[in-house]
Amino acid sequence: MAVTLEGAPRLGWILVKALLRFAFMVANNLVAIPSYICYVILLQPLRVLDSKRFWCIEGIMYKWLLGMVASWGWHAGYTVMEWGEDVKAIWRDEAVVLVNHQSTGDVCTLMMCLQDKGLVVAQMMWLMDHIFKYTNFGIVSLIHGDFFIRQGKSHRDQQLLLLKKHLENNYRSRNRKWIVLFPEGGFLRKRRETSQTFAKKNNLPFLTHVTLPRVGATQIILNALVARQENGSPAGGDAKELESKSKGLQWIIDATIAYPKGELLDIQTWILGYRKPTVTHVHYRIFPIKDVPLETDDLTNWLYQRFIEKEDLLAHFYETGAFPPPKGHKEAVSREMTLSNVWIFLIQCWAFLSGYLW
Repeated sequence: MAVTLEGAPRLGWILVKALLRFAFMVANNLVAIPSYICYVILLQPLRVLDSKRFWCIEGIMYKWLLGMVASWGWHAGYTVMEWGEDVKAIWRDEAVVLVNHQSTGDVCTLMMCLQDKGLVVAQMMWLMDHIFKYTNFGIVSLIHGDFFIRQGKSHRDQQLLLLKKHLENNYRSRNRKWIVLFPEGGFLRKRRETSQTFAKKNNLPFLTHVTLPRVGATQIILNALVARQENGSPAGGDAKELESKSKGLQWIIDATIAYPKGELLDIQTWILGYRKPTVTHVHYRIFPIKDVPLETDDLTNWLYQRFIEKEDLLAHFYETGAFPPPKGHKEAVSREMTLSNVWIFLIQCWAFLSGYLW
C-alpha cells in the first residue's frame, strides 16, 4: 500500500516507536536474564540445604521475567479479555492447561493473562517446541525445568520417553503445579491441511479454526501425575471442594485463544508494537480429572471432543465478537484482565538495578 503525504508522519512515528521498543527489549534481556542466572548460581548452596525454598525463590524470579515480557504488550495496548470459568479459584491445585495454537503471540498472551492467578506462573511448567531452546529465553526455561519437545514421527516415541523421565525428575521435586501444553503440535496454518485430510479418512469432523489434537504428550502427563485410588480410577477433584487438599493432578483446563477478526498477534508485533491496541480473548473451561478417561482410545475421543467444542466456540466468536454463554445463561460474561503498572515498574527496576549491581 502506497504511503500518502498525510500518512508519512504517522508511519515515521510508528517506525521510531518500534525502534525504541526494540532497544528497550534488548536492554531488558541483556540485564534481566544474566541477573536471573547469577542469582540462581549464587543460591546453589540453598538448593543443597533447602531445595523447596530454592525453587520457590527461582519461581518468583521466573514469574518476574515473564511479567517483563507481558509488560511489553501491555504498554502497547495489547490486553486480554477472559471468558468462561474462573481459573484463579484453582491456582493452588495441579492442572494441565490445553491451549489451541495459532501464532507465537499465544505464548505471550498466556504469559500476560496468567500473571494475576496467584503463583501459577512461578510454579508452571511449559511444553514447547525445541526451537525455543535456542532463543534468548531458552537458558531461563532450561533452568526453570520447562520441556522442549521435538516434533516429527521419527522423534515421537523417544520424545515421549524423555517427557516421562523429565516429569519424574522435575515436576514435583520443583513444586510445579500447572503444565501448559499445545496438543495440536504446531501452528494452525501449518497443521490444518494435514488434520483435515486425517479427519476425512477417519470420518471425523472437518475443522477450520483448530486441528485435531495429538494425544501422546497428554497421556504421558496424565499417567505420570494423576493420583490413583485403590480401584485404579483417577482421584480427581470437585469444583465444590476447592478447600480440600489436592493429591496429584486435579484438573484439566481447556483454554481457547481468539483474536478479533482472526488477525493474529505474533512475537514481532508484541515486541515492536506497530499494530493498533487490540484485545485478545481467552475462554476457560475446567474439567475434574476424575471425569477424564485415561485409556488411550477413550482419552483420544475425549480430546477430540474438546477440540470440536473449541471449533464451535471460535466459530461463534468470529461471527458475533463474543463467546457463547454457558448452558442455562442468556449471555456470556467477560472479565478484563489487568496488570498493575506499579508492579510492572518494580519489575523493571529490579531488572535494571540487578544488572547494574552484577
